[in-house]
Parts: sequence; C-alpha cells; structure tokens
Amino acid sequence: MTRPSPADIDVLAAELHRAEHERRTISQLSLRFPEMTVEDAYAVQRALVELKVADGRVIKGRKVGLTSKTMQRAVSIDEPDFGALFDDMFFADGGRVPLGRFIRPRIEVELAFVLGHALRGPDVTAADVVAATDHVVPAMEILDARVDMTDRETGHRRTIVDTIADNAANAGLVLGSQAVRPAELDLRWVPALLLRNGVIEESGVSAAVLDNPAHAVAWLANRIAGYGISLSGGDVVLSGSFTAAIFADPGDEFVADFGELGTVSITFAEL
Repeated sequence: MTRPSPADIDVLAAELHRAEHERRTISQLSLRFPEMTVEDAYAVQRALVELKVADGRVIKGRKVGLTSKTMQRAVSIDEPDFGALFDDMFFADGGRVPLGRFIRPRIEVELAFVLGHALRGPDVTAADVVAATDHVVPAMEILDARVDMTDRETGHRRTIVDTIADNAANAGLVLGSQAVRPAELDLRWVPALLLRNGVIEESGVSAAVLDNPAHAVAWLANRIAGYGISLSGGDVVLSGSFTAAIFADPGDEFVADFGELGTVSITFAEL
C-alpha cells in the first residue's frame, strides 16, 4: 500500500513513541508510504499524542511550525503545521538541558502566547487571539527529529508528513521571564538575535511569522477545530520561529536576545 491503513497508523505511532524513548531515529514514513497525506500524518500524530498521554504526560499547549513562506515552499505545502506541548518539555530559563535526552537537538527563536481564556475555531481572528492572550513572552524551542532527516541509502530528505507525524519535531521549550500584554506590543516588530557561545548565528523579526505571530495562533485555533480540539485558558502556544534552526552540541550555550523583551538562555550539558 502507498498510503497507511488505520492499522499502519497505530504501528507508526508506536514506532515513533519507542524511538523517542530509545533516543534513535526511524526510517522515513514518506518513503514507506509514498502517497501518505498530511491528514494521514496528523492521524499518526494524534495516535502518538494518545500514547504520550497514556504515559502520564500532560498537554500544556501547542506549537505552530513552518510559518515562513520560504519554509513552506521548501516542503511543498501552503500552510503551517502544528504539534502538542507536554509538561515535561519545559526547561528553565538560564538552566542546563541534558543533551542526552535528545537525538540531535536544534534551537529556534519564537514568541510564546499564554492564553487567558479559550480559543475555539473555526472563525478565530488575530484580534480574538490578542483578546484571549494573558501575556506574550520570548521563547526558544528545542526541536528534535525521531525520523531520519536524510535517508542513509537514497539521500531522500524527510517531507512534511514525516515532520507532522513526529509531533512537528517538537522536543522542548524555554520561556523567558519578561511578560508583556499583547496589546502593549507591536507583535510584527519584535526583533531577535540567536547567539551560540557568544556568536550571533541567526537574526530575525516577528513579522516573518505569517506577517504577525497572532495570525499563527489564529490559524492554529481554526485548524485544530476540524479535529474537535480547542485551545484552553492557560495553554502555551509557540507561534513559530523568526530564525533558521541551529544545531546544539555538548556544552553549547544559546542566548536569544529580544531587545526590550530581554533574553532567554540555556546551556546543553556535556554528555
């Protein structure tokens, strides 16, 4: 079969679940099922999330990825993707992160929206997001791939279905301490520098996220409504990266400098 059956969906979710626990990657789903669709991939993700919840993990929000047009064109899609955030993914600002918890982590720079009350699609707007948000904080996301990024034999690069099924490659996040009401902030013009070991590796501005990160949160609320899911008060939503992702090595210190919004930092502990 070129598309996964319902039984295959469960098998793939179980493979991804084991891979995360065992700190290894699995072969690309897109190679095994060449006609796998985005909706098939989200079915795998939902089954994977159910396995994580059965382990006792608690959903604390969602992430939005692939929010720039450049990244969307690179993976041949015309919309972002999303994944779930769990309670054990949160790391302290300024703290040490155990590198051994991940396979090959990468860092991105984002704004996080902390909701004050629920957002339910399908007709959520950016203005609704601003009204529902208690505060916005600077953040870094830790990405990790449980699917081969490049196939060892063919050189085939993973596709959007691999990333979506893998919970949008989400692995962790760090929230800054400087909270701002969204109405008090020009959400399009938040700058950020991403430094690794004191050297600027990437820079960007928040308008790179769908012209306004609030649009990304609105998109998310509307997209997940089709699955009977909504965003709740207290949820954290990572709205999408301003920068390209940077790989982390043992001992690396990352600092995201958001100017007037302050900094967010972590150090990856030696193996």
